[in-house]
Amino acid sequence: MPISRLGLVVHQGRPVAVQTAETVRKWAEEHHIGCTDIDVWKDHKERRSGTDELHHAGDPDLVVTLGGDGTFLRGARIAAKNNAAVLGVDLGKVGFLTEVACRDVEAALEAVHHGGATYEERMTLTMRASRPLEIPAGIESLLRYGHGPALPPPPVRHETVEGAGWGLALDVTALNDVVVEKLARDHQVALGVYLSGRLLASYSADAVIVATPTGSTAYSFAAGGPILSPNMEAIVFTPVAPHMTFNRTVVAAPDEPIALRVLPHSGQAAVSIDGQLRGVLDPGDWIGVYGSQRPLRLVRLQPTDFYGRLRDRFRLTDAPATGVDGQSELFWQPADSPVPPDLQHLRIPPPPGNDR
Repeated sequence: MPISRLGLVVHQGRPVAVQTAETVRKWAEEHHIGCTDIDVWKDHKERRSGTDELHHAGDPDLVVTLGGDGTFLRGARIAAKNNAAVLGVDLGKVGFLTEVACRDVEAALEAVHHGGATYEERMTLTMRASRPLEIPAGIESLLRYGHGPALPPPPVRHETVEGAGWGLALDVTALNDVVVEKLARDHQVALGVYLSGRLLASYSADAVIVATPTGSTAYSFAAGGPILSPNMEAIVFTPVAPHMTFNRTVVAAPDEPIALRVLPHSGQAAVSIDGQLRGVLDPGDWIGVYGSQRPLRLVRLQPTDFYGRLRDRFRLTDAPATGVDGQSELFWQPADSPVPPDLQHLRIPPPPGNDR
């Protein structure tokens, strides 16, 4: 796709990201493409919601992020608002979301601009709530000490129908997860968890996580949840340190909503979206989390090796007992020949070094 306007999200704490940003700005100038830095803030200044940030940047059709997966998430919350594509540029670490190294950013931009890239869609989540989310005074500074200003609570979307009993539609796009967690260290959050309107169980836990397949390798994984292929659509519910026998993850279909209701005698609960505090729930409040109709478009310059990244990211090692039985090849296919007709519908990558 020819790029008409570009948005730039930079990890300001990394000199290589700041330096690469200059390369991107120069490329945009040479190609007469508008380039705006987005999600930029100073201490004691408020950040914008995703939709406001998008309009401030002039509705870019490509968002370039310079940093790790955290920086990518900052760009994703903005890009998904108008179906913009996201190109993640990494800083030398193996990430699940970033696509190219800093040294290759100009070649990547040329590929996008001249139609040499493909686009991979990732499922996202959105929300409804019983009332607008708010962050009480004092809590933000306590929970975000040393992390700069927080994002504002998500605004209410215009399609909300007042008095319909379905709550308020919030302007939320979560690529990884929505988390409801306790605020007081000595008081767990108590939640009624509903899948497709049916009570699954009431949980007393440190937190509960509702994640996408993309987010299955983040907080949900750390809490014992499964790893899902990012090519699938599903909603992953994982409790964190629940005080109950049933502590397993539940994987729901993408069209099955999950509702979380704070029980009457529970403590307050924080709501985080992709790791960012966005509101606090009181006893009796509820949120509904469900698959969004706005997927995120990721720029891909070559087939994604998710399982190779999985092995590298988590430093997977082979079982010691297999050492005497022979070494596993890093890549394996039965033959370097055309895929048989009955297998051509499967996602089978070409052999290494083969661009077919």
